[in-house]
Amino acid sequence: MQIISYNVNGIRAAARKGLAEWLSTNNYDIVCLQESKAWPDQVDMSEFEALGYHHHWHSAEKKGYSGVVTLSKEKPTLVVEGCGLEKYDKEGRIIRTDFGEWTLLNCYFPSGTTGDVRQDFKMEFLADFQAWVEELRKERPQLIVVGDYNIANHPIDIHNPVSNKKSSGFLPDERAWLSAWFENGFTDAFRSLHPEKVEYSWWSYRANARANNKGWRIDYQSISDNLVGKIQTAHHLPDAVHSDHCPVFLEIDL
Repeated sequence: MQIISYNVNGIRAAARKGLAEWLSTNNYDIVCLQESKAWPDQVDMSEFEALGYHHHWHSAEKKGYSGVVTLSKEKPTLVVEGCGLEKYDKEGRIIRTDFGEWTLLNCYFPSGTTGDVRQDFKMEFLADFQAWVEELRKERPQLIVVGDYNIANHPIDIHNPVSNKKSSGFLPDERAWLSAWFENGFTDAFRSLHPEKVEYSWWSYRANARANNKGWRIDYQSISDNLVGKIQTAHHLPDAVHSDHCPVFLEIDL
């Protein structure tokens, strides 16, 4: 099973930059897109359908904002939009797809970069999301949680940890939450295979950051510990340039 997670920073913009053509050169089973910034009726999905993908959406109420889309070659056995909490669901943050015995969550965590109000909202989301997932795990213990977490966990995950120590996305409280997440039932697929490797998934559009590889690793594949032995490979695909993020790749034997 090959799974891609990719914040496309607008599915329509990414499509214009050749996203479907890029997917056609590969054979990914599942493609999880974040920050789709569209409603389904605003996007011509015929190119993706021609590649054999079913597509399921959870869009924000506000047009041009947030949203997640899951593309899969196999039709899910169950699709659930959101987590049942209106303040997050109206922003299109989570879509759940079940495939037999295992469950995939495609998530776009809030950013706190616009100020204290959104930073507080982000911290509330982290606490509520963890509580919701803990309940879900009782019913669906085989879980994969992919997406843009908007947090760089360790100094190795960010190009300049010293100057960013007070930046949203690398604040102590955020990092503590993510560390605890990975200590209580989930494993960071990439870091489990590559404990010392420096790879990033997002680069600012400013100061030629991507060309200079001055990035952050904020996109993750969290694997429930009962599936860790099934991980085959996990890495980033920085040559895909449809967005300010790059895809995160996971191959797992399910």
